[in-house]
Amino acid sequence: MSDTTLEDRYARLARVRPRLLSFARLHLRDHAAAEDAVQEALIAAIEKNDSFSGRSGYETWVFGILKYKLLDQMRQQKRQGKWEPFDDDAGEEVLDQMFRRSGHWAPNAVPQSWGEPDKALENESFWQVFDACMLALPDNVARVFSLRELMGLTTEQICEEVGIKENNAWVILHRARLKLRSCLEKGWVENAA
Repeated sequence: MSDTTLEDRYARLARVRPRLLSFARLHLRDHAAAEDAVQEALIAAIEKNDSFSGRSGYETWVFGILKYKLLDQMRQQKRQGKWEPFDDDAGEEVLDQMFRRSGHWAPNAVPQSWGEPDKALENESFWQVFDACMLALPDNVARVFSLRELMGLTTEQICEEVGIKENNAWVILHRARLKLRSCLEKGWVENAA
C-alpha cells in the first residue's frame, strides 16, 4: 500500500477517526485518555502504512492498532488506581421479563427477523445505531462485551483484565447481547423495515 500519497493516508484516517474515538471512549471512559490512545494509533498507522498488506480492511487494521493502545491504557489506569470498580448492573428485572419461567421467550420479546444481517454490517447507519446502543449499556457491561466481541479477547483474558470470575463474565456477556439485540431492534430493524 506504499503507492498511496500522504494526503490519501490522512484522508483515510480522518474518515475512521470518529469510530476510533467512540470505541476508545467506550473502553477508557475518559475523553482525554481516549484522544491520546487514538492519536497514538493514528501515528502508528501513518508510520506503519507500508506494512499494511491489504489482507484485511484498512479500518480493521487501524482498529487492531488501537486495540493494543487501549489495552495498554486500561492496564495503566488499573495500576494508577483509576480503574472503576466492577459493579454488576442491576437491570436483571428487565431481562427477566423477556423470558417465561420455562426459559422460553415472552410473547413480546421474541427476536425480530433481521433479514440479511451481513448487509446490515455494510451499512453506516447500522454502525451509528450500534455505537449508540453500546454507549447506552452500563460502562462495565459494555467494556466486557467489547473486550470479547470487538477486541477478540478470550474470557480468561477478560477476567484477568477486569478482575471478575468466568461465570460472571458469561452472565455479563449474555446480558449485553440481550440488551444490544433489543436496542438494535428498536433503532435499526424497525427503522430499516
